[in-house]
Amino acid sequence: MRLVVLGSGGSLPTRDTLPAGFALKYGGVFLFDCPEAAQVQLLRYGVGFGINAIFLSHLHADHFLGLFGLTQSMGLMGRKDELKIFGPKGTKEFLSKIFSMPHLRPTFPLAIKDVSSGVFFKTPLFSMRAFPVRHNCPAVGFVVQEPPKWNFDERKAKAVGVKGKLFSELLEKKKVVVEGKTVRLESVAKETPGRKIVFTGDSAPCPSIEKNSENADLLVHDSCFASSEAAAAKEKFHSTAREAAETALKAKAKRLLLSHISNRYEDRSVVLRDAKAVFGESTLAKEGMELFI
Repeated sequence: MRLVVLGSGGSLPTRDTLPAGFALKYGGVFLFDCPEAAQVQLLRYGVGFGINAIFLSHLHADHFLGLFGLTQSMGLMGRKDELKIFGPKGTKEFLSKIFSMPHLRPTFPLAIKDVSSGVFFKTPLFSMRAFPVRHNCPAVGFVVQEPPKWNFDERKAKAVGVKGKLFSELLEKKKVVVEGKTVRLESVAKETPGRKIVFTGDSAPCPSIEKNSENADLLVHDSCFASSEAAAAKEKFHSTAREAAETALKAKAKRLLLSHISNRYEDRSVVLRDAKAVFGESTLAKEGMELFI
């Protein structure tokens, strides 16, 4: 899993930062939010325009304005494949109206769908789950979840006669009969959880983030404000970096990526210090950064 940071900032772009957005490369290319100039970043950081699906956390403009330039460029480059777009309640109605305008209508099909909670998208490698978050408009977070994997103990498998095609049969059926005896998968293999990435989008701290981030390999969390501006964070339904770190700690996440950082912090080190004081495996998102999970 290769995660590329397209943008790391808050609503206002700066000379060096864009509003938050991410590209995940894993059996395809998947965008999480699509800020203005996202297509420039996709080219700059070697991601390209072969996007399979786009997941919008909410409909504040800084999270979707890049869609229109991106789809126009895709059309000019001859795209024919359907593009899937998912977002919270209202996404389908809103985007369908805009894309119905003749000068913005894509030359390829769109499949736009509202999501609220639960698994709504699957690939051969992972499933995508939505969950509600706490912002000042309908908003969702997303969980990328690999299925669990089984690792065989060759010594145990050999001892009970499991070999050849029986391994794949055992994975599929969870039990096989070998020389008249039933062999169960858990007796010769150990299950390990698949990798998990969580994107909060914009959100104040809330129980649903903690719950859905349990044991995440990477939690990408709204960290708009430093702790000294907790009142502003609460008023605007965002999180401080410290609150993001507290969530990561409670959820037992492995790593925390601080995102959507307000452009009022020319020196972002104060944000990182706040988080690291609580959760040592905290990192500041930065345009062009690549994380391998």
